[in-house]
Amino acid sequence: MQGNLSAWLVKHALIHRSLGFDYQGIETLQIKLGDWHSIVVIYMYMVTIISAPNVPMIIEYEVCIKVFSPRKDPRIPSVFWVWKSVDFQERESYDMLGISYDNHPRLKRILMPESWIGWPLRKDYIAPNFYEIQDAH
Repeated sequence: MQGNLSAWLVKHALIHRSLGFDYQGIETLQIKLGDWHSIVVIYMYMVTIISAPNVPMIIEYEVCIKVFSPRKDPRIPSVFWVWKSVDFQERESYDMLGISYDNHPRLKRILMPESWIGWPLRKDYIAPNFYEIQDAH
């Protein structure tokens, strides 16, 4: 079964892989890393058209887009310039997982200190044997 975005991408010959629907019925697609930014812009366009002010009812449209990047140097183009609200989500995944977002205006740690070594939520992360407590009194 194909969802709305998948059908639109097929119609326009954009390569993707449908991963089906999750338990809530949300369409899940896998796209190539190089197509990430284009798909986001297309999705934004589709949502804008669907939720135009002259439409008499509110239409909710959700989709889960998955992009895979290499573990050694995970880099994804930032979508900050499409959605400003993604700022903290990109910074958090950088801070916790080490995913770098190309062209993000201020990609830096927001949860861990700047001096922290490693990416705490990665499966290969080795927790230090000690924690330095500063100003704990």
